[in-house]
Amino acid sequence: MAYLDNIAVFVRVVELGNLSAAGRDMRISPAVASNRIKELEKHLGVRLFNRTTRQLMPTEHGTVFYSGAKQVLEAITEAEAAVSALSGQPRGTIRVTAPLGLGRRLVASGIPDFHDKYPDIEVRLRLSDHNVDIMKEGIDVAFRLGIIEDSSLRMRGIMECERVLVAAPKYLQARGEPMEPQELIGKKHDCLMLRYSGAREYVWTLQTPTGPQKFEVHGPYDTDDGDVLTGWALSGRGIINKPRFEVEPFIRDQRLKVILSSTPPTPVQFAAVYPHKKLQDPKVRLLLDFMAERCQRLINDLLAGK
Repeated sequence: MAYLDNIAVFVRVVELGNLSAAGRDMRISPAVASNRIKELEKHLGVRLFNRTTRQLMPTEHGTVFYSGAKQVLEAITEAEAAVSALSGQPRGTIRVTAPLGLGRRLVASGIPDFHDKYPDIEVRLRLSDHNVDIMKEGIDVAFRLGIIEDSSLRMRGIMECERVLVAAPKYLQARGEPMEPQELIGKKHDCLMLRYSGAREYVWTLQTPTGPQKFEVHGPYDTDDGDVLTGWALSGRGIINKPRFEVEPFIRDQRLKVILSSTPPTPVQFAAVYPHKKLQDPKVRLLLDFMAERCQRLINDLLAGK
């Protein structure tokens, strides 16, 4: 097992680029991760990484070994999943990612309940509004809001979510409430955007009488954290485009007001995506079933004001 552990550390270092990140991911110290790499290099008789001050880059030998090592670990995972399916006792670790706001409201609170139900399954949850590379970073399940275009992934739709444009009464009093979508641009409204590397929401697509139409809106600042956007809107700094369930409590207490309700944004798909092979893993199926039912229920409760 020690040799397999060394291989697993090596694979994560290649994928994450440094010992510290790999150590955090595998719950070991950087020193332990470093020692495992050294043991592997000693066993193979070659250097696997070129070391720089910030990143470890695989050597030619390391690149070749990574390809085979990855296949070995995947084969072991598949074999363990097959045994779990036969025994009816799923066990192991699931790596999960979700956007910050959605993850906090819907996913994170369900992890302890899931573990209570399936105590032999560990869950490692990573929350980020960045577009996480599922394949590169070894993610088993990613919960996402938006269009899923990666053909290397499978998708399980959870529900279609209504989106709304909202702003604080303070902002609308100061700048005027837009009555037509064109006024967002013509009157230079402050439209606050969620932006990060790989983000696609650089325009707002609204449902107009002639069909969906894209509007290249602008604002004085943007962020990669959806909850920061909501905070800015609440403080009267501009207009935001959000799933209704995320801002429904603020709409109900009149801290935010829905605008352009006759030409709302197009709905957004809430879904779980995962690599093709992962659905064969019983523990992944269990998590998908558990979270799909839970998230649907919580979203409906939020929209109903419960």
